[in-house]
Amino acid sequence: MHKATLPGLLASIFAISLLIGCSDNKSSVAEMPDKARELVYATAKDINDMNPHLYPGSMAAQGMVYESLVENTQNGIKPLLAESWDISEGGKVYTFHLRKGVTFHDGATFNAEAVKQNIEAVQHNASKHTWIKLSSKLKEVQVIDEHTVRFTLTEPYYPTLLELSMTRPYVFLSPNDFQNGETKDGVAGFNGTGPYKLVEHVTDQYARFEANENYWGGMPKVKRISAKVLPAGETTLLALQKGEVNFVFTDDRGADSIDVEAMNRLTQKGTYQIVRSEPMNTKMIAANSSRSDSPVSEKAVREAIWHSIDRKTISHSVFSETETAAETLFSSNVAYANIGLQKREYDPGTAKRLLEQSGWIATKEGELRQKAGRQLSMKLYYDVNSSSQKTQAELIQNEVSKIGMKLDLIGEESSSIAKRRSNGDYDLLFNQTWGLAYDPQSTIAAFAAESSYRHTTSGIPEAKELYQKIDEVMISADEKTRQALYADILTIVHNEAVFIPLTNGSVTVVAPASLQGVSFKQTQFELPFERMHFE
Repeated sequence: MHKATLPGLLASIFAISLLIGCSDNKSSVAEMPDKARELVYATAKDINDMNPHLYPGSMAAQGMVYESLVENTQNGIKPLLAESWDISEGGKVYTFHLRKGVTFHDGATFNAEAVKQNIEAVQHNASKHTWIKLSSKLKEVQVIDEHTVRFTLTEPYYPTLLELSMTRPYVFLSPNDFQNGETKDGVAGFNGTGPYKLVEHVTDQYARFEANENYWGGMPKVKRISAKVLPAGETTLLALQKGEVNFVFTDDRGADSIDVEAMNRLTQKGTYQIVRSEPMNTKMIAANSSRSDSPVSEKAVREAIWHSIDRKTISHSVFSETETAAETLFSSNVAYANIGLQKREYDPGTAKRLLEQSGWIATKEGELRQKAGRQLSMKLYYDVNSSSQKTQAELIQNEVSKIGMKLDLIGEESSSIAKRRSNGDYDLLFNQTWGLAYDPQSTIAAFAAESSYRHTTSGIPEAKELYQKIDEVMISADEKTRQALYADILTIVHNEAVFIPLTNGSVTVVAPASLQGVSFKQTQFELPFERMHFE
């Protein structure tokens, strides 16, 4: 049995640190002054392209640098770069009153013209944002005056403010960084309005962020955040023990960095603390129903896999119960999701019966099943940087072999897996829901998006009905109608077993014991570093 690991503790932090920008100054992280008052985290991945209007970059890093008009909080949508807003009676016109005195990191003024230019740059590349329904409903952006901007939609769309609050793509970059007035083909810099600015980035080595002294919300008390690129696992643990890094949290891409037992030992010494959020997302396996040449296109096969997975054992043995067993795609604390769907328990006997009834036959116990001359064999893709995904894949591979099914395990970079998801070149792959701040609407919108889960859902008999209901729920102005539509949508995908839930994940932070103000946003992808301070 593999050692218990906590998903992503150090990695997102890593990812955050590898962040944007670059400099000619090649001084090492170790040479930085005031190390006792800075946060240094290890990262297993480069932050990649930090263009906030595209998707390769680290969301955790982008969350420090860029901001949106509004913010999603536990108490609903709150002001951010917009101090207030008005919504027309018909629900098609949103007028935002912008915060005054805000500047980008390069000194450029944040105003209505900057908002218009950024939003239109995103819309000029709308094919990249089809998972966000707002991208297809935003008709016009108008500058009313220097601090007032108006958005007009083609039709009412209730998640408009929710989607405007996301980490990307509707966030704001200095117009000075645009290339030929656009961002779709690259940008010249990474200057946002956020509490931190990137001052140095050496790819695959480290990144350094400094507090924005002109931040409209007040200069953050933690003046410097650095990220050091390290392999996940023992190397990261040793770096923590030596003080080379001092902060880790769940990675936005699911990579693991430190095992739970080692983490607990560190905290027992009194130098570190552990802070954990409420459930944020669901880790799951997406099954490609549209792959007609694969057994995965059959509902009985997908259900058999579901019944073969012992999620309680995964929770206990892989995550030391820092993640809990998930029975449905969304946890009950997600809006509209607590609808009493029928559970599929861990039951290998039921899995075998489903396969036999569907014509998948094995002549003796443990033999690979066949049907019409085809073997019951599929491929399962996992993030090569995630030790927990690899461990889960091996456990699942072993369990399904007992019911006569073969899984070939293939580890790839997360970017490669995302590409497979969008082009349909997979049988099964690990993934996760968007998270508490975005769900259910964002993950559900992705069910129909070519760039996301269209291949996962398009092979089911109810696909046409599913997509129609998704369109309807996004424009519904009636709460009861919306509840009924969400219930129908969730029931369809649950019954077809195209999303096989594994665990409900939280964000876990390992931080210096002297660091105060550690808290969470309504998303697993970012942390509010600007609220933290050393005592």
